[in-house]
Amino acid sequence: MKVAVMTDSTAYIPKEIRNKFNIHMVPLSVQFTDTSFQEEIDITTEEFYQKLKETNELPKTSQPSIGYITNVLEDLAKEYDAVVSVHLSSGISGTYQAVVSAGEMVDGIEVYAYDSEISCMAQGFYVLEAVDMVQKGKQPKEIIRRFDEMKQTMRGYFMVDDLSNLHRGGRLNGAQAILGSVLQVKPILHFVDKIIVPYEKIRTKKKALQRILDMLEKDASEGGAIKVAFVHANNEVDALDLEQRFLKKYPDAETTISYFGPVIGTHLGEGALGVTWYKQK
Repeated sequence: MKVAVMTDSTAYIPKEIRNKFNIHMVPLSVQFTDTSFQEEIDITTEEFYQKLKETNELPKTSQPSIGYITNVLEDLAKEYDAVVSVHLSSGISGTYQAVVSAGEMVDGIEVYAYDSEISCMAQGFYVLEAVDMVQKGKQPKEIIRRFDEMKQTMRGYFMVDDLSNLHRGGRLNGAQAILGSVLQVKPILHFVDKIIVPYEKIRTKKKALQRILDMLEKDASEGGAIKVAFVHANNEVDALDLEQRFLKKYPDAETTISYFGPVIGTHLGEGALGVTWYKQK
């Protein structure tokens, strides 16, 4: 069985890596006033944050249409027998369900859609694991089982400079957003049951980032290989600083720097930082 690997743009896997490993991608979009851009295709992350500074209006985000996904799957069916497709949490987007629906409409290819229940490079970790397993000749059901194993140790925590975008975009409870703005709280956020919720409320950015680093180091101290991504919204300096602080204690850990692209950046806002990790086999 010839197996393809697909994801959506919110995994934020750079184009050169997608091309190198033949990862197929369906883009979500951001819309500034009347102009829509497919992220990772029509607009770069750098261009997005520049446009964000130039407008007072929060961009709108949208998932790929079922028709678009159907066309992609029909093209894949010409070459592949099956596709493993990993998507951002179904609790914040309908993309996963759209892929499930499109898969039911396309003949000639088996579609194994997977709800990562998270997003960004945490989602990307699943994609890269799928690529590795496909190269080793593993079949879709084996890959999905491995995803379920990974999910047991997958962690992701992030901090935003301003809660207003999450609040306005409907991704965070309004009362929590008001509390954060009044008290200057820098809540640590994470995904629970597929949605974004506060993990812990901390008064300063410095303390919030240290708390996330402490949780990462605790998991790392328990042994076993760990993969870590430090994720930023146009704030690479702070992400690199966190990475170096971690590597001083755990120099053998596998780490990478990643980013919050246009769609997720719309909701988190510029300056957001996050860390995601999981234990390897």
